[in-house]
Amino acid sequence: MKVSRETLHQLIENKLSKAGLKREHAATVADVLVYADARGIHSHGAVRVEYYAERISKGGTNCNPTFRFEQSGPCTGTLHADNAAGQVAAKMGMEHAITMAQENGVAVVGISRMGHSGAISYFTQMAAKAGFIGLSFCQSDPMVVPFGGAEIYYGTNPLAFCAPAENGEILTFDMATTVQAWGKVLDARSRNESIPESWAVDIHGHPTTDPFAVHALLPAAGPKGYGLMMMIDVLSGILLGLPFGRQVSSMYDDLSTGRNLGQLHVVINPEFFGSGALFRQHLRQTMQELNDISPAPGFKQVYYPGQNLDINEKQSDIEGIEVVNSIYDYLVSDALYLRSYETGDPFAQ
Repeated sequence: MKVSRETLHQLIENKLSKAGLKREHAATVADVLVYADARGIHSHGAVRVEYYAERISKGGTNCNPTFRFEQSGPCTGTLHADNAAGQVAAKMGMEHAITMAQENGVAVVGISRMGHSGAISYFTQMAAKAGFIGLSFCQSDPMVVPFGGAEIYYGTNPLAFCAPAENGEILTFDMATTVQAWGKVLDARSRNESIPESWAVDIHGHPTTDPFAVHALLPAAGPKGYGLMMMIDVLSGILLGLPFGRQVSSMYDDLSTGRNLGQLHVVINPEFFGSGALFRQHLRQTMQELNDISPAPGFKQVYYPGQNLDINEKQSDIEGIEVVNSIYDYLVSDALYLRSYETGDPFAQ
């Protein structure tokens, strides 16, 4: 079924508030989840609310965190987030980074001890809307076999990049370092759909199309994705003195304790490297030139990265956001959660 952006936002905000989040924090989490659903990234949208509500109600998300920003240099700092809701912490960290980049040209801000922050391009878009280039890297649950390995070590460890072009347009790139994010498997489960065999393997290490049989995810492009997830673990975990590799906490272990995750934002002010106006002009020219490339057989058009999601978002504003019926039924119900996510096994979800 389809609902308006405003309706979906209110339903999510109400549910998270009922679970225990202060209204302001619930609204921020809802902003990020609705952003994801509107762009067609349903793996990071309303499908996550029931899990969040259980963790909040059990105490694993700090509903009254004490935030402390420790600026270590003109362009560097760490936001100590006290295991707040990840979206709230990541947004606050980006606000600090934007302020420093405005003054000093570049900012690198770590967020230490936070919860799951969802679709991280939301935060890099904040930088782009302020006229800056934004990058973000964050840890996630160990559920990926390294290239050539048979045991899980890293998480899907996503990265996002945004940059401003002319006329308020934004180039947005957001990816998991696996072939697909785990949330995509969850989304397939919620829709009772199969998955491509290139996404994951079963308990025997064989490719599977059954989302319920997934035992491990695969790195994107083999050794390349493996290298990227290692880099991101270093930047958002080891650099910040946080758990890393298989030490990173699982979403589904002990929902009464904080995740202690890390994220790193990098913001670059184009004005410190030349003309900001010329940067935006040339980026817009790049986007147009990509669109003008002759499509290969089987394709209608070449899109620049993220353009298809921009189109989804514009259509969602007109037609409404697609929400699976079972998720909508949960959102309008009185229940905080209908089943426990505290299984200790991410693949049991």
